[in-house]
Amino acid sequence: MAQRPPDLDRLAIDTIRTLAIDAVERAASGHAGAPMALAPIVYRLWHRHLRTDPADPTWPNRDRFVLSAGHASMLLYAMLHLAGVSSREPDGSARPAVSLDDIKAFRQLGSRTPGHPEFGLTPGVETTTGPLGQGCGNSVGMAMAARWLGARFNRPGLTLFDYDVYVVASDGDLMEGVASEAASLAGHLGLSNLCWIYDSNTITIEGHTDLAFGEDVAARFTAYGWNVVHVDDANDVDAFSRAVEGFRATWDRPTLIVVRSVIGYGSPHKQNTAKAHSDPLGAEEVRLTKRAYGWPEDAQFLVPDGVYEHVRGTIQGRGGALHAAWRERVEELRRTDGEAARLLKRLLSRELPDDWDADLPVFPADPKGVATREASGQVLNALAARIPWLLGGSADLAPSTKTALTGEGMGALGPGSPGGRNLHFGVREHAMGAVVNGLGLSGLRAFGATFLVFSDYMRPPIRLAALMELPVFHVFTHDSIGVGEDGPTHQPVEQIASLRAVPGLVVLRPADANEVAEAYRVIMGLTRQPACLVLSRQALPTLDRTRYAPASGLSRGAYVLADAGGAPEVILMATGSEVRLCVEAYERLAAEGVRARVVSMPSWSLFEQQDEAYRESVLPDAVAARVAVEQGAVIGWDRYAGRHGTVIGMHTFGTSAPLKDLLVKFGFTPDAVYEAAKAQLARGRGTA
Repeated sequence: MAQRPPDLDRLAIDTIRTLAIDAVERAASGHAGAPMALAPIVYRLWHRHLRTDPADPTWPNRDRFVLSAGHASMLLYAMLHLAGVSSREPDGSARPAVSLDDIKAFRQLGSRTPGHPEFGLTPGVETTTGPLGQGCGNSVGMAMAARWLGARFNRPGLTLFDYDVYVVASDGDLMEGVASEAASLAGHLGLSNLCWIYDSNTITIEGHTDLAFGEDVAARFTAYGWNVVHVDDANDVDAFSRAVEGFRATWDRPTLIVVRSVIGYGSPHKQNTAKAHSDPLGAEEVRLTKRAYGWPEDAQFLVPDGVYEHVRGTIQGRGGALHAAWRERVEELRRTDGEAARLLKRLLSRELPDDWDADLPVFPADPKGVATREASGQVLNALAARIPWLLGGSADLAPSTKTALTGEGMGALGPGSPGGRNLHFGVREHAMGAVVNGLGLSGLRAFGATFLVFSDYMRPPIRLAALMELPVFHVFTHDSIGVGEDGPTHQPVEQIASLRAVPGLVVLRPADANEVAEAYRVIMGLTRQPACLVLSRQALPTLDRTRYAPASGLSRGAYVLADAGGAPEVILMATGSEVRLCVEAYERLAAEGVRARVVSMPSWSLFEQQDEAYRESVLPDAVAARVAVEQGAVIGWDRYAGRHGTVIGMHTFGTSAPLKDLLVKFGFTPDAVYEAAKAQLARGRGTA
C-alpha cells in the first residue's frame, strides 16, 4: 500500500488538486481529472528533484519540465504558483509568473493561464503544448540541445550544461505518431538526460483506451532502446522518487516511467470516466471531493498556512544555490576561455556573431544557372562556418535538399558525438519539426529539411513554431511540378498556399541563386519568426543584376525586378522558377514598345509588412493589367493580380512526365505569359 506523504507535503498536493478543481469550476471549462491524479508525482518531482530557480525561470542550465499533456495545464499553473516562479518586469521589478488571481482567471481573456500552456505568455512554461505528442517531440530537441551545449562549452572540471528534461505524457500523447517518431530517435541517440513520465490512466475523451489502444507501451519503449520503470500508484511518491533516481543513474539511454493513476483521484467515486477528463466536476461533486481530502468544502482557491513556505523554501533554496554555482562556473569560463564565454553570451542572447554574413557568396550571371537548392547548400555552409550554433539536417534527404554541413567541426550528431552539427532525423518529418522546435527553444539556430510536398507531415510543429515566435527555419526543396517524372504524389500544388496561411510564418521562394543568399540574410536576421525556404530542384538562370534590380530587394518581400520606364502598362509578377518566364515575356514586350514591369514576389508576408507607399510603388493601383504566375494553387493571388487580372497557376494535381512536357501542358512557358499579358492589355484598351 502506498505510503501517505508527510502532512505538509500532503497539504501541498491537495492544494494543487483543489486549485485545479476551483479554477476549472469557475471557468466552467477545462480538465480537472489529470491534475487531481498527477498532483503527487509532479509535486514530488518539483519539490525533491527538479533543478530550477524560481527567481529566474530562464536560467540556461535549469532542468526542463514539459507538460506534453497540455490539457492538464492547471497542474502546471498551480505548481508554478506554489513554487513562487517569478518574472522580471521591464522596470526591473519581479512579479509572480502565476498569481492566485491568474489562477482565478483560468481560461479567461488576457490571463496568464490559458487553456493550454503557451511559451512566452506564462513564465516557466517551456513550450506551447496541447496538440498531443508535440511536447514529447520538443523534449527530444531540448535533450539533444543539452548534450550539444555540453559538448561545446563544458571543460574538464567545469560543467556548464548538464540539465535533464522531464515530460508528463498522457495515453493520448503516446498514441500520436509524432511521439513514436521522437521516441525512436531519442532511443537511437541514447538521450540519457531525457525522462518521460507516462500517465497510464487508460482514459481518453471517448472512453477507455481499450477502444483503440491495446499495445504494450513498455515493451514498445524497451524495443526503442529506452530504460522502462514502473510506478504502480501515482500516490506512492517514494516509489516515484526511486524511479527518478534510477533515471538519474542511467547513462546510456532515455527513461520512461510508467505511472498508473486513476483520473480524478480523490473524488468519492474515484471517477474513471471521460467526464472527469474533460468537464468540470459540478458543485456537488466538488463538495464531496473536498470532503474526501479533508478540505473545507466551501473554500475556494485556498492555500493553507505553511504551504507557501514549505514549497518555496525547498525549491527556491536548492535552485538559487545551483544557479549561483553555475554563474561562478560561467565566470571561470570567462577567465580561462574568453572567446568561448563571448560566444556563449551571444548564443544565450540570440545574437549573431560579428560579420556572420561576410562570406555569403555572390553568384555571377549565368543563363544556365543553378538550382536554388544548390545555391542554398553553398550559402548554408558559408553561414555555418561563422555561426557555431547553426545546426540541422534532413528527414533522410540531405543529398537531395543539399543541406549537409561540410568542413571542419561539422560532423554528424549521433549517439557518441553529441556535438555534431549535421542532424540525421531519418524518415520522420513530423518529429523533425517538433525536435527542431525543441532545439530552438534551447537557444540554437536549428533547421530541418525535406521536399516541399512533405511539409504536410510537419504542419503542427510549423504552426506551433509560429505561435511560439521561434526563429527556426525549414528548407523545402523540389518545390513544384518541376519534380517531373515522380508525378503528382511528389509534386506540391497546395503546400505553398497552406504555409502562407500560417500567421507569423515567413515563406520565401527565391527566383535565383542571389535571391537565395538574400533569403538567408533575412532568415538569420529573424528573432521572433520562423521561416520556410522553398527551393527548386531544377536549374534556374542566375539573373544579370547589372541589367536587373539587385537581389537585395528580396528583403522587402517583393520588388521591381525589371521596368521598361515610365508608368507601367502591364505588370508581370511571379515567385521562384516562374520569375524567369516573366523576364522572358517582359523582354519580348519591351522590344515591342510595351511598358511592362516584372515584379519578383519571393515573400508575400514580408511585402505586406511594408508601408503603403512602398507597396503602391511596386504594384500601382492604377495598373489593372496584371499577370501572376506560380506553379502552385492560385489561392490568394487575386489580392495582387486584381479582380480582372490573369493568374497562371495550378488548378489540378500534376502528372508524371518529363518537366518540359509538364510546363507546356500546364501553361508555364514564356509564350503563355506573353499571350496573357497581351490579352490583359487588349482588355484594358477595349479591343479584341
